[in-house]
Amino acid sequence: MSAQDNCLSLIKYFLFVFNLFFFVLGSLIFCFGVWILIDKTSFVSFVGMSFLALQIWSKVLAVSGVITMGVALLGCLGALKEFRCLLGLYFGILLLLFAIQITLGILISTQRVLLERKVNETAIKTIQNYYKDPKNTEAEENWDYVQFQLSCCGWNSPQDWFGVPSLNSNQSGEHRVPCSCYNISAVNSSADLHSILTPQLSRLGARTSPRYSADLCSIAADQRIYQEGCARSLQKWLYNNLISIVGICLGIGLLELSFMTLSIFLCRNLDQVYDRLSRY
Repeated sequence: MSAQDNCLSLIKYFLFVFNLFFFVLGSLIFCFGVWILIDKTSFVSFVGMSFLALQIWSKVLAVSGVITMGVALLGCLGALKEFRCLLGLYFGILLLLFAIQITLGILISTQRVLLERKVNETAIKTIQNYYKDPKNTEAEENWDYVQFQLSCCGWNSPQDWFGVPSLNSNQSGEHRVPCSCYNISAVNSSADLHSILTPQLSRLGARTSPRYSADLCSIAADQRIYQEGCARSLQKWLYNNLISIVGICLGIGLLELSFMTLSIFLCRNLDQVYDRLSRY
């Protein structure tokens, strides 16, 4: 066996082993996403997400798992059986995914101002329409989840809530904000925490009840709420995790480039005389 044959065999089994690993990883991601869909109630009580946010994440995981399994299966079969058509399709899909990632990166970099303005408009619109339609509270639940996780209140500041009709329709002149603005670290006792958060938690749990009705949970805008807007909190989170985000993106990109290079090299150097399909 020549050195070229040894090199091709090494590349073939290298592609097969790594794609087999990603196939198993994709199947685990898919199963986890389906598990969340089936057992939403337990996950809601465990991680504190709203049902809609959890449902979105479960679907994202399931779709990501299916895509990973499909691409990895093409790589496994194409490398092991040396089918040019499968290797070419594997290369094409990886190239498409890589091009999409590059395009998104360029758009985010060049259209950052426009993107920030769109996000700002969407956030302000969501706040102004907070519980405008009690029968459709999906956007409100997601916004409450963002405020709770990022420890923030409003988009620019808590004052964004002061003009919301659903929260400040009383005549007392007291400004009110959603319960998700409450600063848990400032709570004095477990009884206070229970009295503040019980309506909010019961609203999430009521999703499973056929008699569900959205109960608006609001508190007074005092020193116990978060004083920082979510725009600032989001900027801090991106800044603190910038290295991790860039590292993950670069790692995925380099991995795709490596697999594309190996697959096209293997495809171009296969024996063109021997018909692989004759084995079957």
